[in-house]
Amino acid sequence: MQSLLERSERYIHAGFPVHFTGAAGVGKTSLALQLASRLGQPVVLLNGNRDLSNVDLLGGYVGYKSKRLIDNYVRTVYKREDEVKEQWSGGRLYEAVTKGYTVIYDEFTRSMPETNNLFLSILQEGILPLYGVKQRDTFVNVHPNFKMIFTSNPEEYVGVYETQDALADRLITIHMQEQDIDRQAEVLADRTEISEGDAKTIVKIVSRVKEICQEEDKPVPSFRASVMMAEISSKSDINVNTKDDDFFFVCQDVLGAYIYGAKGHKSNEETEKLLKQELKKL
Repeated sequence: MQSLLERSERYIHAGFPVHFTGAAGVGKTSLALQLASRLGQPVVLLNGNRDLSNVDLLGGYVGYKSKRLIDNYVRTVYKREDEVKEQWSGGRLYEAVTKGYTVIYDEFTRSMPETNNLFLSILQEGILPLYGVKQRDTFVNVHPNFKMIFTSNPEEYVGVYETQDALADRLITIHMQEQDIDRQAEVLADRTEISEGDAKTIVKIVSRVKEICQEEDKPVPSFRASVMMAEISSKSDINVNTKDDDFFFVCQDVLGAYIYGAKGHKSNEETEKLLKQELKKL
């Protein structure tokens, strides 16, 4: 991970945006935030979604500004002037581009491809087009300190759009894979207040449930499930032991929804039985 951060920082300083892609829970956003913190400048976080529009990114008119001037310097003369102007407010991308911030565009493939067309001009021509904002200028130049980091889930995920080839061609895409059990346990112990041995037990349980889900072609739990179980156990003083009833209920409540219906088990009782069987094997 240290090597990946160093390489990514090198690419960013060379003028190329970095794109971290991979399954949910592998640490894409955390890595992007860590990389952004190393760049030493303000950070703007954009979250991709299908409703993200040019107004959100570029800005728009948010109301009116009124100005009134009354002149009664000469007693017999009364002069009044009223001026009303539309008030324009720049969007988050506009601010970052003009002031030279770092933008993390998290899950950018969840936004409509038409919305992401803005980034083609930013990355290729070094300009930000001002589509439909009724400004005198049709574009603004990109600040020399402006930097971008992208993250995305695989295209087979629900709600994810295919990345435009022209945009993907301008990114240095790094595929992130899930770490092995020992490394996950180290990260989990470092992130939470449990021992590395307890962390390894939790990671093994989540990994086994993930195997069952993959066999059944069902959605799999991510590393976040391990974090939930560790945090709950730590803050509730629950012993991380597969024979402990309280810990079993933590496992069942966090992971049960993933294996419900697996291997023909179509009731809560059968799901509970299946989970107990798997815990005994660990």
